[in-house]
Formats: sequence, C-alpha cells, structure tokens
Amino acid sequence: MRSVAVGLTLALTPLVAGSSALITSGAQAQSVAKGRFGGGEILWDSFGVPHVYGKTEAGAFYGFGYAQAHNHGNILLRMYGESRAKAAEYWGEKFSSQDQWLIGNDVPQRGLAWYKQQAPQMRANLDAFAAGINAYAAANIDKLDPEVRQVLPLTGVDIMTHAHKLMNFQYIASDRKVLADPEANEAGGSNAWAVAPSRSASGNAMLLANPHLPWAPGPLTYMEAHINAPGLSIYGATQVGLPVMRFGFNNDLGFTNTVNTMLGYTSYSLTLADGGYVFDGKKMPFKTKQKTYKVKQPDGSLKAVTFTQRYAVQGPVFDLPGGKQTIAVKVAGLDRPGVLQQYLDMGKAHDWKGFEKALRQMQVPMFNIVYADRAGHILYLDNGILPKHPEGDVKYWSKPVPGDTSKTLWTDVHSYEDLPKVLDPKSGFVQNANDPPWLSTWPRALDPQAFPAYVANVGPVSQRAQMSVKLLSEGPKFSFEDFIAKKHETQSLMADRMIPALVQAAQGNSDPDVRKAIELLIAWDRQYTANSSAALLFETWAAIFAPNNFANQSNYAVKWTLDDPLQTPRGLKDPNAALAMLKQAVARTKELYGAVDRPYGEVSRFRVGDTSMPGNGGFGNTGIFRTITWGPMKNGERTPLAGETWVAMIEFGTPMKAKGLMSYGSSSQPGSKHQGDQLPYLSERKLRTLWIDRKDVEAHVEDTTRY
Repeated sequence: MRSVAVGLTLALTPLVAGSSALITSGAQAQSVAKGRFGGGEILWDSFGVPHVYGKTEAGAFYGFGYAQAHNHGNILLRMYGESRAKAAEYWGEKFSSQDQWLIGNDVPQRGLAWYKQQAPQMRANLDAFAAGINAYAAANIDKLDPEVRQVLPLTGVDIMTHAHKLMNFQYIASDRKVLADPEANEAGGSNAWAVAPSRSASGNAMLLANPHLPWAPGPLTYMEAHINAPGLSIYGATQVGLPVMRFGFNNDLGFTNTVNTMLGYTSYSLTLADGGYVFDGKKMPFKTKQKTYKVKQPDGSLKAVTFTQRYAVQGPVFDLPGGKQTIAVKVAGLDRPGVLQQYLDMGKAHDWKGFEKALRQMQVPMFNIVYADRAGHILYLDNGILPKHPEGDVKYWSKPVPGDTSKTLWTDVHSYEDLPKVLDPKSGFVQNANDPPWLSTWPRALDPQAFPAYVANVGPVSQRAQMSVKLLSEGPKFSFEDFIAKKHETQSLMADRMIPALVQAAQGNSDPDVRKAIELLIAWDRQYTANSSAALLFETWAAIFAPNNFANQSNYAVKWTLDDPLQTPRGLKDPNAALAMLKQAVARTKELYGAVDRPYGEVSRFRVGDTSMPGNGGFGNTGIFRTITWGPMKNGERTPLAGETWVAMIEFGTPMKAKGLMSYGSSSQPGSKHQGDQLPYLSERKLRTLWIDRKDVEAHVEDTTRY
C-alpha cells in the first residue's frame, strides 16, 4: 500500500471554461483543497474502487472528482468538451453537427443558467468536483491523452452543463432520435428488482441494481465509488462525469434506475409560408438568432461557422435530413435544473418518507426508479417529466405532430401523483426490465386503462421481462444466496417455449440437418453457459424466426397479449416454415462459428484489453435475464457491445449484505491494472463483496490519496 498527497492543481478560482490559467504550487493546491473544501482522503481498494472520506460535503465532491479523473480521465474530459459544444473546435469537423445541435438548443447557455440556479451548497459541490478533476490533471498530466488536455481547466458550470446535456439532450432528445430515428435507443437497458420481507427468507428487504449499457468507454460508462461526508454515506455507481450517484444504497435504503419510454419531448411538423410558418390560421415569422461555433481544420487552424437558428412558438426549428420536413422541438424539464440535487437527496434519505420527498421534486426527466429499504418498503415508479396531452398514444406522440395548431402545443406536465407506481404490493416484489409499467409486479397492480395512452405502450412485454417476473414470483421465499443465483440465471424463456414446438414439428422429418439440430436442442438444458453446445444454434434460429433483434412476432402462432402476458408469444404459425428456418440456421451456425455444436464460450468472450474469458448470458429478447448483447464475429470471437455492467445486490439485514461487480473494471485509462480485472468473476457468475465499513475498506487498501 502507498500513500500520496495531491501535490498539483489547476486554478480553483472561477475561470472561463477552456482557459489555460494554471497554478502549479503543491502547497497552494493542498491549502485550497483543505481551506475551501475541507480536505479529506481517498482509500483505493484492491479493485480500484475509491472510498472517498470528505471532511465536508464539498470535500467529498472534490475527492470524487479527483477519483473520476484518476480512473476515467480521458473519456471524462472528452465528454465535458462535447457538452460544452466545443468538440468540433477541439477535435474537428466530424463533431460539427453535434455542436450545432447543442448550440441550437441553447445547451451551453442553459447549463450556465442552471449552475446559477443551484443552492449555494450544490454550487460549492460542483466547483469542488471540478477542482478535484483539475487537481488530478495537473499532478498527472502525462497520464492524460494529449488530445483531451485542451479541455482543462474545468469549472462547476462544465459539470452542470454535462448533466443537462446527458439528461435532456442524450437520454430524452438526442439529435439522432429527434432528427433521424424517433425509435433510437440512446440509453441502453437494465434490470431492477426489489423484494419485500414477505418474499424474503430472512424477512429483510432486498434490492438488485443491474444496468446494461455499452462496454466501449464513453458517456454511458459507469464509475463505482463509496462517498462519505457529514450527512452523506452512499455506495453505488453513476455515469462517468456525473458528481452524484444514480444507483446507490446507504445503511437504510437503496435505489436503482432502468430506462423507460418517457416521451419527454415533442416534435412539431411545421407548415412553412412566406419565410415563416402557419399557426392557428395565421402566418407567423420565425424569431432568429445568429450563433457561431469553431471547427478545427486539418492544418490546426480554426474556422468560424455562423448559422441562423430559427425559433417557432414551440421551440427551436430544424430541417430534417433530405429537407422534406421542418420541425420545431419542445423538450420538457428545461425549467427544472435540479436533477443532481434530487439524486443527492435520494442518497441522503434514510426512510421512505425522506426518499419520497426527494422523488416529489420531479427533477429527473426519465427512468423507472426501483427502491427498497430497511423498514421493508419497496417501490416501482415510472418516473419522468411527461407533457400533458389531450389525446393520442405513444406511437402518435413519438413522431412529429401537426405544428400548425395550438391543439398539440402542451403547456403543462404530469405531477408525481399522476405517474404509474406500485408501493408495497401484496406479491412481495417489484421488477422492471425496460418493459412498460403494467407487469411491475404479478399479479398485475396497474391497469393501462387508468392512465393516458401516451404514458406507455400496453405492450408487448419482452421475454426478458417475463423471465424477470417468473424468477421473482415462482417458488417459495428465497434467501439472499437464492436472490443472487436467480440474478445469474442464463436460461432462455424463448427456448423453453419454442423447442418443444420444434421437436413436435420435426416428427417424421428425415432431413439430416434438421435431425441433427433437433438432437442438439433436445439434449440442451436451455442455459446460455460457456460449455453449451446448442446455444449458438438456437440463437441463430431465433434471429431468423423473430427478426429485428428477436422482437418480430409474425412467425408465432399466438402473439403477445395483456390477457396472457407471461405465456405469450408462443407456438409456430407455420411449423414447416420454422423447420426450414432451422435447416437454414444449421448452415448459418456452421458458417459463423465453424460448427453447429461449437461451445458457446469458445466464441462468446468477455474481453477487455488483453484479458479474455469464456462468456455466458445472451440477448435479452430471447428471454435471458442475464443480458449480454454480443457484437459481430471478429478475429474468431465476439465480444459484448452492451449488457451486464454494474451489479449491486443488497439485503437490508444486520449486518447489511452487499455484493456487486463492475464487469469491465474500475478504470478505462490505458495501462490501468483495473481494466478487465473483474472479468473472471463475470465469467464464473460470481460477485465481489462490497466493502462498506471503514475497517473492511482499510483491510483491502492498495493506495491512499490525501487532499
């Protein structure tokens, strides 16, 4: 174990974002950290997880900023550069359209305004977080990619602006979603469980946090940490770049998020006329502003690009690709700057009353929230800032609506009371696997007819979500060990349903490829484990039978229905066609993987850098709870694009039990020994003990940073 003191820093006085003023006095750095932010220390455990102990709240934020720069400095600075809408200025033309989108939506200006609207303590926290990043960078500038150093120094405004960009203009209204593909998923997926004492063998509530986001380092990469300060002690994870925990627990409660389908923005198709647009029968002129950004040229020079941003009554105006349609965009929640404060308050709460008080702030623009506490309460909430509409369903409001009438122009959003939620159901559990709210527990506690049709689709509910309900609802009460085993289940619900139908259809069929395939499928335990010799074959057949990411139901005999939500879709609409697809799958499996019975883990690999381990788990839409979205074959193997990332499993007993894993490791920095060092656990379907008590942390310290 070694101990270091922070010895260098960047200027901690207010700076214009992107300026280059430096302070390089080690004594001054420590003095500022201790004087302005209270000082503290970071204990780095043997998995590279920072346990931050701040003497003040701002001091803890300072330490967390330092820790994020230490573990993820390169992607951290790149993200802040992008959120400033200066990526084209820093890194060239390929970022030009992204910058113009953010500038056109006034993101940098609103980030500054939001920063000014924070309570004094939160502004101090944001300043401290930025200062911690600056301090790490100045002391370790050689460890940061030269390309991203120009983003330094950071200020609290940068932190707020990035949170605004991530929440409102990536999760809710990204340029790709608004301008190109309204069904684009910019947010990934997740699993979440909360179990009440009535379903728990110990009589204690339990919680699972299990997001499934991209593995490639970027804005959705997770950072695991343990943050301690007066009035704050939270363990969990958050996206790199955010200064607060989005997934966390303390000694009394815990919470997690999954992506929902909250329609937090509306696109309006404009009718153009005489250089303006038509609204309620009148020709209206666009309001305009001249806006400018810079683009780095191949020779290193900067070119200024000026554009005219138009505004309609609904909001900023954009031309869709191809020039066939002009839209105005209205995003909900731009008047609600408290997303970071709400997450912080959720983590500070110690009972249901305090937690619900935080939820009622209604500052978080989307996400299902699942909760459990020591008193035995559990919650599912379909959370978000949702515009109120007079009519219409999700399909209608997901696409551009008529912009020539005030009838479609919303002016209010739904309250906390309006949102679908399930608190302490008789079933003893709540769950979400990115499905609509209606199967959040079983038997169902929510009726779609009780809510506006635009709140969420009725269905279909994915087979992953159905497997989630099945795992929690079937069998006797379960222990914490059973809870962990259920989470690691690799069985495919689609295989359970469809293999018997295929076997029956193949009776009397003499085709050698079909016979060989049926033989393999009959012998298979329907688990997606490393040694499975039929998993690749079934996955290949399933992709042909149910195209569009295993979601198309046209070949099933019975499609999904809310009347039978846990047994549909099922059956073969055309058994002969399904067998022809099976024969096709045999050929395709051989072509892709070299043999029809190739062991799953030989080609499905958990790889980070030079570390490679046999994989398990698979595509969620085939009804696998342990979700891994595999990429295409490359160099004889395939690796995860997304899937199992952060896992935390908690039992609120005495003592509290906490297990977890960060699949790809705690650091994305080149050369870090904590890149991929947790892959053996992932491959073996095991979790680490999460060290919470100071004595346990100290027993596993590999490094200490004092500031």
